[in-house]
Amino acid sequence: MKRNASPRRRAQQRRLNLAWVGLMPFGLYLVLFLALPTVLAIASGVVVDGGLELSNLAALADPVILRTFWNSIWLSLLTAVVGAVVGAAICYAMLGLAQTGLMRTLVDAAAGVLAQFGGVMLAFAFIATIGVKGVLTGAIAEGFGIDLFAQGAWIYELPGLIGPYLYFQVPLMVITFTPAMLALKPAWAEANLTLGGTRLTFWTHIGLPVLAPSFLASLLLLFANAFSSYATAAALASQGSQIVTLQIRNALTSETLLGRQNLAGVLALGMIAVVGLVMWAYSVVQRRAAQWQS
Repeated sequence: MKRNASPRRRAQQRRLNLAWVGLMPFGLYLVLFLALPTVLAIASGVVVDGGLELSNLAALADPVILRTFWNSIWLSLLTAVVGAVVGAAICYAMLGLAQTGLMRTLVDAAAGVLAQFGGVMLAFAFIATIGVKGVLTGAIAEGFGIDLFAQGAWIYELPGLIGPYLYFQVPLMVITFTPAMLALKPAWAEANLTLGGTRLTFWTHIGLPVLAPSFLASLLLLFANAFSSYATAAALASQGSQIVTLQIRNALTSETLLGRQNLAGVLALGMIAVVGLVMWAYSVVQRRAAQWQS
């Protein structure tokens, strides 16, 4: 037995070494595009002339900066909650569809595409559709006599970001929450009926408690996704710096902030702290949800 154990152990070690080799490209990607930018962002905010300068963090207490963070938080929270509820409703509706059916395939494909559709293209689509001179805006004005912009061009301000954000938040919820819905075992419903339960008791005592961790994890993911979005807001809300990502752009490009070169790094540090806290909560909740999806 000892003679056979040694070659087997060596084979297992070789497979382990090959696994690490396979992970090296992904590890390099994380270092170059996640770890290194994070370190540089933090360093640009708190390191001045080679020395640690924590006084720059006082910028996070500035009323303008606090208002910018608050705008990002409520916009992200609103679109995350609405996107999560609408996306969960779509997932529930798909439970009655065959997994290999045409409609289910179309919904899955559309969710995968629309969740990644953002930036300048999405901003242009909304401007062309419901902008000041948009097609839908003109049709509503001619057909119903309603001027969507009677109170101002709100589409280019903070409220105008809600629609574009929901455009990719809902599909993202469909992608992330569908596996949780599919993890509901038919045997649980059968056991509920056998014990005299109803559909209401199934959802209140089994379905919703089981889905709650997955729903909360998806909600946190949607919040982080909206909080860190930049391209769509930069293309649509071109005037002002209503959210943190636009404030960072302003700090990097504005000619009026020459004395606050480290402001962008400080703002990035604040964003990293918020997103890091959210993603930590996401990982905790996701571990709880994983036991029902296994």
